[in-house]
Amino acid sequence: MSEDSRKLRNPIPSFSAGTTTKIEECEFPDELLYDSEGLMWARPSDDEVVVGVTAIHAAVAGKLTRLTAKPFGQEYSRGRAIGTIESGRYFGLLKSPVSGVLIDVNNRVLRQPRLLSEAPYREGWFARLRPTQRPADRETLLSAAAARGFLEAQIGALHVRCFAAFPDYEMYEIGTECAAVLVKLNELFEKIEVGDVVHIVSDDWTAPIEMDRWSTERGQPVVDSRREGNLYHFLVRKVRHVDPPRLTPHS
Repeated sequence: MSEDSRKLRNPIPSFSAGTTTKIEECEFPDELLYDSEGLMWARPSDDEVVVGVTAIHAAVAGKLTRLTAKPFGQEYSRGRAIGTIESGRYFGLLKSPVSGVLIDVNNRVLRQPRLLSEAPYREGWFARLRPTQRPADRETLLSAAAARGFLEAQIGALHVRCFAAFPDYEMYEIGTECAAVLVKLNELFEKIEVGDVVHIVSDDWTAPIEMDRWSTERGQPVVDSRREGNLYHFLVRKVRHVDPPRLTPHS
């Protein structure tokens, strides 16, 4: 079935901006249901179930490089693979949280795998199934509130750290003044591609102020930031090409 014909039969799902349960910086929308491993979510409706990966699965996999999907029109029982997920450090199965016929896969995530990990509950949904064992499957799925203790345990056991994006470059600048860090960051931004993300770790207490000023002046967003102990973490994304800052000569 072509992508266009699938769109005609199965319009792109819409997602509400509802409340979210946050556990150790990992988000779990309250409108969704979660499987027994905390790796996949499901959103049932009258005649279909939209499924995708949780923040836990995305964090474990890391920066994605490839996704695949199983054939359409076939029935897959709960727990069977409906696709695969790959990164430079990880290969895993996307196991369906329900039994059903695979009717659609999000082609955007097949073309742009990082979308699945950076927007896992919205644009990064993975597949849609027509359920065949709805009552039995519903008993195995948990709401975010009911699964909270289990999800906390999984995050701890898997050493999960959730960020808003997965970096293409790392800058660990411990013991370096933030002004010097920003010089290096400017040099790096001249070389990298639009869309790339840089993760910066600094122990300079001025870093939050300096990064905010840098972002405003350069027009490049800080997509995530946090403090862990005495370390500051920043994720910055290159969204446009900008000429390097010029030094103003003294008169």
